[in-house]
Amino acid sequence: MSILVFTTAMLLAGAQLNSADSPLLAPVLPMVSIESLYEDEAPSGFAPGAGALAVSEVAVPAESMALASDSDMEQNEIVVQGRRHEPTPGDPLESFNAQSYEITQDVDKVIVAPAAMAYRDALPAPVRSGIRNFFNNLAEPIVFLNFLLQIKPGKAVETLGRFAINTTIGGAGLLDMAKRRPFNLPLRRNGFANSMGYYGIKTGAFLYLPLIGPTTVRDLIGLTLDKLVLPVAIGKPFNQPYYSIPSALVGTIDYRVEFDAELRRIREESADPYAASRDNYLRSRQAEIDELRGIRPAMSAPDGVTSGTGPLVQPVLPPAEPAAPAISGKSAPPNP
Repeated sequence: MSILVFTTAMLLAGAQLNSADSPLLAPVLPMVSIESLYEDEAPSGFAPGAGALAVSEVAVPAESMALASDSDMEQNEIVVQGRRHEPTPGDPLESFNAQSYEITQDVDKVIVAPAAMAYRDALPAPVRSGIRNFFNNLAEPIVFLNFLLQIKPGKAVETLGRFAINTTIGGAGLLDMAKRRPFNLPLRRNGFANSMGYYGIKTGAFLYLPLIGPTTVRDLIGLTLDKLVLPVAIGKPFNQPYYSIPSALVGTIDYRVEFDAELRRIREESADPYAASRDNYLRSRQAEIDELRGIRPAMSAPDGVTSGTGPLVQPVLPPAEPAAPAISGKSAPPNP
């Protein structure tokens, strides 16, 4: 019986060699192994392992060979895959912001920078300083209110004293008499964005907006509240276009003049000016919030500003103005 089974297996293998395309044998033979035919014994002189290998090699269907060839071809194909650029953490609108930044810089080079240089050449430094002092003095009520919100009564009283001194003997704020002896009251900045940060409200997404420059969701909300203080509390002329528009233009141009050298330095030395602008803004803002909390010293600021928020939240502009120059898009220190 064993010899009959062995002979049958050999005949089937030979048929497969002579007719590789046989539809009947091809599906069956791969499932047949010599070891399964000879459970306990094999014919004399027959090596089961080698026989099984021979049958397996012969019994591979043509369809399987074709599939194997296709699979090998697919494995040898070169597939080029592009990795999706992930936005920088905190900047989910990075693509939009970068484009807005580039447009803003183009406008600055063509319009704002030439206007700022003309303003600088036309007005002597003392006159420009007087304009800057005037807008700083108008911002003191917002600074005072936010120091109260942050439960800092000492700084709130000093701010109120500055406002009273400069409004009277300082000629409506044109002269900063409060910082001189015997008063020695330094200029400080503050705003609702700082109060929100002081109480733990996160910045939200970074934004680079035309007419505003670098900001965040939190700072944009705070800036809007800053703008409403004088128009709501006093009304005219602060809520009238004949005041808000000229003051916005003059304040922005004056600020642009003040930091022209720093703007040019960042543009020329930064490999990625947009990223440098964003990182500098966020770092400066966090330093201001930390300083309000007493975590670390304040960053250096121009014009004798010794503490508070720096020009980011309340620039040398009335509260109706953005927290950074609308065209130049700088912060404190200015960003390109």
